[in-house]
Amino acid sequence: MIQTTVIHDAHGDLAHDAAVSKLSWAHPEFGSIIASASFDRTVKIWEQSASPLSDSSSVNGISGPAGSRWVEKAVLSEAKGTVRAVEFAPHHFGLKLATIATDNLLRIYECVEQPSLSSWQLIEELDVQSVMMGPSPSYLSRAHTKALATPTQTHATLDAASASLVAQALQQGLQQSTSSSSQPRTGLGNREADGGWTISWCKDKYWGEVIAAGCGTSGTVKIIQLNARRSTTLLTLSPSGGTPGGGTQLNLAPSEGPDSRPSPNTTSAVTSVSWAPSCGRSYHLIATGSRDGHVRIWKVKPSQDDLDTDMAGDGDTEDAKWTAVLVGDFDHHKAAVGRVEWNIAGTILSSAGNDGRVRLWKATSGNVWRPAGSVGVEQSEDSTAQAEDKDIEMES
Repeated sequence: MIQTTVIHDAHGDLAHDAAVSKLSWAHPEFGSIIASASFDRTVKIWEQSASPLSDSSSVNGISGPAGSRWVEKAVLSEAKGTVRAVEFAPHHFGLKLATIATDNLLRIYECVEQPSLSSWQLIEELDVQSVMMGPSPSYLSRAHTKALATPTQTHATLDAASASLVAQALQQGLQQSTSSSSQPRTGLGNREADGGWTISWCKDKYWGEVIAAGCGTSGTVKIIQLNARRSTTLLTLSPSGGTPGGGTQLNLAPSEGPDSRPSPNTTSAVTSVSWAPSCGRSYHLIATGSRDGHVRIWKVKPSQDDLDTDMAGDGDTEDAKWTAVLVGDFDHHKAAVGRVEWNIAGTILSSAGNDGRVRLWKATSGNVWRPAGSVGVEQSEDSTAQAEDKDIEMES
C-alpha cells in the first residue's frame, strides 16, 4: 500500500506560496532529505524527523508513517524567476544541489552545516546562455594547472600551450561580449509558458562535476563542466545540427527506420533532460523531451583526450572536444513531452506526454532505438491511437 503525507511549514501552512514545479531526493546516505522547487521563486529543504505527536498524519484517509513528519530546514531564495528544476548532485560530490529558474541562471548550492541542514552556500551562479566553450577537464588539468600562476605562485610563468589557451579564451570572451551586445538575449523576452528550464547531473564521478542544462526557447541543451576557476561548456546539443553559442559540431545519425525520424530544422523548448547512468559504457546517453512532442536520445562521447590521457598530446585542443550523435528521434506523443527518465541501468527510457501516455524506449541488439511499450491513462482510445500503438502496446 502506498502511504501519503502532506508537507507543511512550521506554522502548519502550505509548503510553498505557489505551485511546486519539481522535487528531488538526496542520496540516502545523507538521510531522508528532499528539495522542493516552486513558482514562488524559492527552493526549500525538508528533512524527515521524529514527530513529538503520537498520532500519524493522514491525507484523504490514508495514514502516513506514525511518529514522523517533514521539517523545513532551509529556504533558498536567490532566484529572480520561478524555479523550474532542482536536483541533488551525485553523492560522491557531497551534499550539493543544482537549480535553474526562468532568469536563465544555473545555481549550485552546497550544505555547509550538514547535521542541521540549516546553512547552504551558493557556490556557483551561471548564466546558461553565456557559458563559454572550453577544453575538457583532463586537458585543463594538464595544460593549465602546471603553469598558471596563483596568488601564492607569483613567479610562475605560462608555457606556450597555456599561453595559447589563455589567448583563445580571451578572444572567445571578446567575440561573445560583442555578439551579446549587438543581439538580444534569447529566452528573456519570451513568455514563460513557451520556454523550458531543466537540468540533469552526470552520474559518473570520473568526469567531475558535469551537468546538462537547458533554458528558454532555444531548443538546445548545454553540457557544462563546473569548475571553481572557470566553468565551461563542453558541448551543445542541438537537434538542428547547428552549434548555438559556439558548441561542438554534432554528427547527426542517419534515420534507421520509421521509428527514428529526424525532426525539422526548427527550435522548440526542451522541457526535460535526463542523463543516463553509464554502467561501464565508454559513452553517455542523454535524453531530452520537448514542447514539439519529440523525444530525443543523444550518444555523447567524451574527448579522446579524456579517454586516453597517456597517449593524448598536450597541444591539440581539437582532441579535447566532446562529440554527440543523435541516435533516436521520436514524435509518437504528438503533444508536448513533460518528462523523460532513465531506469537505474540506463537501458530503458520512459517519457510522459500531454497525450496522456507514458511511453518506453529501448535499444535493439543492433543498438537501434525503438518503442518498447506504452501505458495510457484511459482504458480505451480512438481508433487512430489504437492503430498507432498496436505493435508496441504492453501486455496487461
